[in-house]
Parts: sequence; C-alpha cells; structure tokens
Amino acid sequence: MNIQSAVIEGVNILRDKSILSAQLDTEILMAKALDKNREYIILNHNKVLNIKNLEYFKKLVHERATRKPIAYLLNNKFFWKSEFYVNKNALIPRPDTEIVIEQILKVTKNKNYLRILDIGVGSGCILLSILKERKNFYGSGIDISKNSLEISKINAKKLLLEERVKFYKSDVDKFTQGKYDLIVSNPPYIKKSYLKYLENDIFKFEPKLALDGGLDGLSVIRKVIKKSSELLKKNGKFILEIGFDQKSKVIKLLNNKGFYINSTVKDLAKNDRCIVSTKI
Repeated sequence: MNIQSAVIEGVNILRDKSILSAQLDTEILMAKALDKNREYIILNHNKVLNIKNLEYFKKLVHERATRKPIAYLLNNKFFWKSEFYVNKNALIPRPDTEIVIEQILKVTKNKNYLRILDIGVGSGCILLSILKERKNFYGSGIDISKNSLEISKINAKKLLLEERVKFYKSDVDKFTQGKYDLIVSNPPYIKKSYLKYLENDIFKFEPKLALDGGLDGLSVIRKVIKKSSELLKKNGKFILEIGFDQKSKVIKLLNNKGFYINSTVKDLAKNDRCIVSTKI
C-alpha cells in the first residue's frame, strides 16, 4: 500500500468517528510513523510503505479514533516558541495559555535576576518558556504530581534550562521555599460537575488532577491565591489563568488577600482568561 491509499483509509476511519480534523490528523500520524515531516507525506504520496511502517501507522490511527489526543500520540506539543515533550500525566499546553506568557513578558520588561515560581507546573511549558525568553531569570516549579514533574525535568533538559530551574513535589498548602518576585499559576479551575461535559479528547485522556477545580471550580484557586500572598515579595506580580466565568469571584478573592488588580486579559475566543495583579 502506498502513502496516499493509507492516508485515505485513515481519514475515513477518523471521519467515521466524527473527528473534524481527520485529514490533518492522518497526515500528522503518517509523518510520525515514517519519522518524516508532513511536507514529505504530501510530496511522496506514491511511495510504497513497508509492513512495519504501515502497521505502526494503523495503530496510531486506531488510537486517535478512540479520541486520544494527537499530542499524546506524538509525545509532543508546540507551545510559544518551543517543542515540549508531553504524555498522559500532564495537561496538553493550550494556545490560550500563551496569553499568560505575553503578560509575564510585558510586566518583566527591563527586569533582571527575577525569581519566578510556577504553581502547578505540569509540563513546564509556562515557566520554561519564560526562562527561555529571559536569560537571567531563575525559576522554581511545584506540582503535586511526581509524574508531571518528571515531564518538566525532561523539558528543562531538552531546552537547556536545567541550571536555572528547580522542581519540587509539593501540595501548594505545604510549600514554604523562598520568596519570589513573580508567581504564575494555571491551576485546575473546572467545576467537578462540568468535567463529564468536556470533549472526550480531554475528559477521557487528560489528567483529572489538572482539570478538577472542586465543587465551585475555585477550590485550588483559593489555595493558590492564599499561598501566593505569603510567598510573593511586596510589589511582586501574580499572574493567574482563570475559567471564562470566574473573573469577578477571583478578583474578590485576590482583593481579600491584599492584591491590587492591574488588568484582566481575554483569550482568543474573547473570554476572560488571565488576571494580572500586584501584592500590596
């Protein structure tokens, strides 16, 4: 079977499962099976596949048909300006979270030697993207999940940032290490009762620990705000990603813990997504 025939077969399998990006996904999976890029797949559609590559391709297509996310099948996700290793133990980096990076770069313009803490570091995509941009910043990342910290460490090594970052396995409540100039967090903020309404790609495959924000979606956010008020230096910045309907409640929580609100920022879909605040 040649590349073109295999791709057509793969597209049909994914379309039958109502996967809207069937064509793109199939081409990406063929590229993975052959260890080539998508351009190669498009330019060499008559090339005959060997059995091993064809079997691997079919396996990937059938896994994608179960709704397993492409990022987990590739163990790879592009975020900001880098490729990040990902697996089922960490949330897949989202384009909307790049707004958080933009805000951090804005508030740290002309700053030197800042110490940054990322609460719920996951794959490391936020913290490591910042350290890559700011060559003289130092970072710490905490997470309750040992597995996601392993992913962060792989990414720190991959991006040559091991010398400037430390990772700690800790619940946010119990973390007491150091004082910081800036704290960032993308905590779980989805209401427990809403989880089952998420797309299957998310609900069936991404870690619940990184999604479940408790009964009102704010249980982890409350802890993160409280701990940040203790760990931030005076006039330190706190950048928090939030759910689309949480702005007013989160602003109230921040005000109660001594934060001044600098700005709230909308995501690509024009939903409130990020709050920038200062400890006063």
